[in-house]
Amino acid sequence: MDFKSFLLPWYRQNKRDLPWRRTTDPYLIWVAEIILQQTRVAQGVGYYERFINEFPTVFDLATAQEDRVLKVWQGLGYYTRARNLQKAAKRIVERYNGELPSSYNELLTVEGIGSYSAGAIASFAFKQVVPAIDGNVYRVMARVFGIFSSPYTSKGKQEFYELVMELIDRNQPDVFNQALLDFGALQCTPLAPMCGNCPFREYCYAFRNNVISSLPVKQKKNAPRERYFNYVMIAFGYDTFIIKRKEKDIWLSLYEFPLIETDKMVDEEAVYNLLGWKSIFKGVSVKVKHVSPIVKHVLSHQTIYARFFLVELDKITSFVKKNFIQIPKSELDSYSTPVLIDSYLAAEPAAMYFFKSHKPAPEG
Repeated sequence: MDFKSFLLPWYRQNKRDLPWRRTTDPYLIWVAEIILQQTRVAQGVGYYERFINEFPTVFDLATAQEDRVLKVWQGLGYYTRARNLQKAAKRIVERYNGELPSSYNELLTVEGIGSYSAGAIASFAFKQVVPAIDGNVYRVMARVFGIFSSPYTSKGKQEFYELVMELIDRNQPDVFNQALLDFGALQCTPLAPMCGNCPFREYCYAFRNNVISSLPVKQKKNAPRERYFNYVMIAFGYDTFIIKRKEKDIWLSLYEFPLIETDKMVDEEAVYNLLGWKSIFKGVSVKVKHVSPIVKHVLSHQTIYARFFLVELDKITSFVKKNFIQIPKSELDSYSTPVLIDSYLAAEPAAMYFFKSHKPAPEG
């Protein structure tokens, strides 16, 4: 079977019209590939266009404020991608005069660029004969050729890499890689592949042996860690208080309200007796205006159960002044916050009313 002679005609009829495929600018292709690492294509298009409108060149990205980069990235999650993207942009400006390296191996040395992204950039922008292998490609290769090696092991990755290198069209590696990606995304899908009109139907190992659901070999996943967050939303006249996350943890460099984390679920009254609560409000009168229901927020490796306490103060403590940033409530939107907080503020009527309906704080 001449694999590409079946794949490329399918692609000519079914290929997706995506904005980053209308360019050979390696910077734009790079931005798109980083966005798509953990984002569906349909969702990623809007974010891609917003990002390149804000940072149209690698120089714009390299010189931007980190807070601005994270704000534009907001909603995509996995913020390490955005930080690595800017870190790499600075390095590319300093070391390569703003030009991304053209070789696959050199691209692998750039922060945030793994084997798939390096292959995509090298083949799409520079037409190098290298594979661009993501989950879609692993699925197609495993099913069509009956590969039971796990793509999550070094040995398995090497086996898939060597197979795609044998099959790739050396005259148009960019088109071949894009075709293979689209075939996995549109035809050979994870749960309901369209085997009835598949060009590989007669040759596909998984179809002929009725093992479609077994391939590729799946990765064993650990149970997600559970965490319990109690956010304190302080209204001090027109102002509120936030803090920038600095610990090596989720949401690094994003802003959030004062947080009291517990190691298990506790009821509302128990929160008021926690050391964290007492430290924030020591010596002042606190008016608790609203307590939200528990909000469940699922990440890839963690599940967060969060509750929001909306409180009003007419005096702030030295602890709050020292540990948190005082900002006008009306400017909260200009700070990049986790999706958990963003979604809560957008959906909770009590929060929206509370943050718009207070008089200025008394002086002194």
